[in-house]
Amino acid sequence: MRARRLVAVASVAVGLVALTGCRTEPGVAAYIGDHRVTEDQVTSILDEMRDGLSASPATAEQAPALLPGRDQVVATLVLLDVCRDLSADKGYQPQGQVSPAQVAQQTGLPADAVYPQRVAEFYTCMSGVPAGEQAAPSQEDLAAVIAAGRSAGAIPPDVTDEDAASQLDGSQLRSALATRKVLADAIGGYDVTVNPRYRPLLFPLLSFKGDAAAVSVPLGEAGSAVTEISTPEPEPTEPGPAEPSASVAP
Repeated sequence: MRARRLVAVASVAVGLVALTGCRTEPGVAAYIGDHRVTEDQVTSILDEMRDGLSASPATAEQAPALLPGRDQVVATLVLLDVCRDLSADKGYQPQGQVSPAQVAQQTGLPADAVYPQRVAEFYTCMSGVPAGEQAAPSQEDLAAVIAAGRSAGAIPPDVTDEDAASQLDGSQLRSALATRKVLADAIGGYDVTVNPRYRPLLFPLLSFKGDAAAVSVPLGEAGSAVTEISTPEPEPTEPGPAEPSASVAP
């Protein structure tokens, strides 16, 4: 699971338990088992990045566009905890190393901020998680990817859904679907619950150029969507959809 570039949130669908009973404490954004991701923690992470970007003349004007959304921060922290728990339980060891500097280079965020560090930790952790066998897309999967591609302008209007499907159904898509299953199974096994304000919570696994999600892994109520990661698409020799690229770490 290696990638040329990291991207923002996207969408797919995997149901998680709704906040119920004692798991409704004020100020909690999400639970991963007994661990909490708090709203104060998310605010602190965003404030640190905002201050760092504003302090630099080179990034001050871009700060609003560069900052991730609160939901993106929550999703990253949740999935990092899930990956850590899964790796500890299964004995997985990282097979690659992603540095905060690499994340900063791709996102424009300060490398010394907490968020790029957590993103780097997540992709490093995921490098050790077996993705499993590639998964053939269902008709529903292909329809969702095609719809995302058309919405992003990555599939020319004169390309039929049938032609788009034949071009998009490749190793990148099948690898992303396999990774989605691994994460979805892990999420379901570690008692993850998400504050309703963030549902549907989305985290990226595959996207078209321009950060439009193609495949995602969900953290939210049943039937919601989540996740993607992307890389530049290949240049087609004939008019056709740009294949989304997937992976987890540079």
